[in-house]
Amino acid sequence: MPRIAPAIELDSQTRMHLQSLVRSPSTSQALVARSRIVLAAAAGKPNQQIAQALGIPAVTVGKWRRSFAALGLEGLQDRPRSGRPVKHPPEVWQRVQQRACQQPEFQSRWSVRTLAREMGLPRSTVHQILVQSQLQPHRVRTFAFSPDPDFEAKLLDVVGLYLNPPDHALVLCVDEKPSIQALDRTQPLLPLRAKKPRRWTNEYVRHGTQTLLAALEIASGKVQAQVKLRRTSVNFLRFMDQVVAAYPLWELHVVLDNLNIHKNEAAQNWLQRHPRVHFHYIPTHASWLNLIECFFSILTRQGLSQSVHRSTRQLKDFLLTYIANYNQHCTPFVWTKGPDKLQRIIEATQLYQAAHPAKPRKRRKRYNNKNN
Repeated sequence: MPRIAPAIELDSQTRMHLQSLVRSPSTSQALVARSRIVLAAAAGKPNQQIAQALGIPAVTVGKWRRSFAALGLEGLQDRPRSGRPVKHPPEVWQRVQQRACQQPEFQSRWSVRTLAREMGLPRSTVHQILVQSQLQPHRVRTFAFSPDPDFEAKLLDVVGLYLNPPDHALVLCVDEKPSIQALDRTQPLLPLRAKKPRRWTNEYVRHGTQTLLAALEIASGKVQAQVKLRRTSVNFLRFMDQVVAAYPLWELHVVLDNLNIHKNEAAQNWLQRHPRVHFHYIPTHASWLNLIECFFSILTRQGLSQSVHRSTRQLKDFLLTYIANYNQHCTPFVWTKGPDKLQRIIEATQLYQAAHPAKPRKRRKRYNNKNN
C-alpha cells in the first residue's frame, strides 16, 4: 500500500524563515534543497512533481516532507552521527594542556616537537590538541602595568576626549618619534620578481638620525609634522606654535605623554600664553592610550621598514613627503576599547598597584666636577 504524503501547512513566520534560508548565500545547499521541498509541499505539489522540479529522487522528497511534518524546522537538520571513536581520552588532552602551560626546564618555551617528546605522543596529536585548545606557546605579548596613582582618572579623561570631544574643540594627539636612522645599504638593492622577494645586503651604513614631531587630529586623521635633529623643549614649543597657528579658531585639547619637555616650566609658561590650548597627560607606562602611536606604527611599517636613505636630509624629505601623501588619503582614528575592556584594565592595574606599592624616588647626588 503506497504511503500518503502528509499535508504541509506553514504559518507566515515559518514561511518567511524558509524563504530566507533559500535566499541566504551562507546556507548550506542541503538545507536549501530541504527548504524548497517544504515550500513546494506547502503549495500543494505532490512528491513526484517536486522531485522532478528539483532534480532529486522522490524518496528524498518524501523523507524530508515527513520529517518536517513530524518535527517542524528541527526535522530539516541532520541527525547527530557517531563518527570516528576518540583516539585519546580527555585525560590525555588535560595532561598536554597542563604541561604546555608550564615552563620547560632547559629551554624558554615549548615547541610541538619538544612537547610531543616530553609527553610521548605523536607530533600531529600534540599539534591538534594545541590548535583546538587555542594554546600558542610560540607567541608572546608584552604588557606594562602603570604605577601612576591617578591612572583611572587620567585614563577616563583621555578616553572621554576620544569618544565625546567638547563642542567647538579639536582633540590632537602629540608625540615625538626620536632617533629615526638614515640607513643606507652597502650594495645595490635587487628588485621584486616572481617567486623572489625584494632583496638587500645585510650590511648597512648609518648616516645620522632625525626626530619626528607629529600631531594627529583624530577627527580627520590628518597629521602635522616637523623634522628636527633632536628632541628638545625649544623644538617642542616651536612645533606647538605651528600647531596652534594651523587652528586659529578652535579650542585645542592635546593628549601628551609625561616626557619632561611636555611638563617642565617652559611648557607651563607656554600654556599660560595660549589659554585655548589644554594639555591632557596620559598615565605613565600607558603609551597605548595615545593614538599618535598608531600613526607611528603605520609610518614604520609602510614607510621606514624597507627604506634606504643616504643622508639625514634625504630622510627628512622622505618623512615630510610621506606625511603629505598620507594626509590626502587619511581616515579618522576611532577608539575601539569598550567599557568592559577598560574596566578590566583598571581593575588589573589596581590589583598590581596594591601588590606593588610605589617606592619613594631617591634624589640623585650632584657632584662638582671642578674638584675632580
